[in-house]
Amino acid sequence: MLPSTLTVVSHPLVQHKMALLRSVDTPTREFRQLVGEIATLLAYEATRTLEIEPVKVTTPLETMEGHRIPRDRIVLVPILRAGLGMVDAVAALFPNAGVGHIGLYRNEATLEPVSYYFKIPPLGADKVYLVLDPMLATGGSASAAIAKLKESGAKRIQLISLVAAPAGVERMSRDHPDVGVFVAALDRQLNEHGYILPGLGDAGDRLFGTT
Repeated sequence: MLPSTLTVVSHPLVQHKMALLRSVDTPTREFRQLVGEIATLLAYEATRTLEIEPVKVTTPLETMEGHRIPRDRIVLVPILRAGLGMVDAVAALFPNAGVGHIGLYRNEATLEPVSYYFKIPPLGADKVYLVLDPMLATGGSASAAIAKLKESGAKRIQLISLVAAPAGVERMSRDHPDVGVFVAALDRQLNEHGYILPGLGDAGDRLFGTT
């Protein structure tokens, strides 16, 4: 049974773009574009319950009451380095968003995260933090990043990933039951090296053309 914190976005556009993203034949340029497009669609779902405030709007014909998201409400927090591939597209939805960065890498022997960088904009109780990481594999990096955000005082956090494995979803549900997880696909399992199957390979390498 899937945890209530998990949302798998099954919109046809998301599924179409995920099929292209997964293909070994998709070149780096197209891969980057697809990551951004899918991240945008996921961010739309992750922010569905954002509070809005009334604002007076003057149209060419009359004055009316509209609504807006309060300024500086959103903070984007990519997990380096692969999360960088999601930032620009999501920031296009929220031009006033702050951007923080959390640097973590996975110890290939233990599969546990090692922290090397942490810098985020000033905290606020009303801010919503969108943690961006393409792959939710073991869940170690995402859980550690969110724990550091909470230690710094962040209260409202959502995680946006493209692909998740059951192990990562379970760990997030166990470690952070108050954090919503939004993904485009929940895949079958992890292999012996901690990679998601069927997955899409190493997202960082495919984003930045490294091996």
